[in-house]
Amino acid sequence: MPKMKTHRGAAKRIKATGTGKFKRHHAYASHILGKKSPKRKRNLRKGVVLSAADAKKCRRLLPYL
Repeated sequence: MPKMKTHRGAAKRIKATGTGKFKRHHAYASHILGKKSPKRKRNLRKGVVLSAADAKKCRRLLPYL
């Protein structure tokens, strides 16, 4: 059976934690920041763990992570 290919778009956006969960960044944090509150912008800087349903999809996109 041939090797599986890693989905390069997903690999650039999603990282695996030490326990095997997937981490991602928030959207809406790159421009049009003037109307967003400081609290909202601060919370957008933090990473977030993918939900179980999305992690299952990522497992197929990133087989070697």
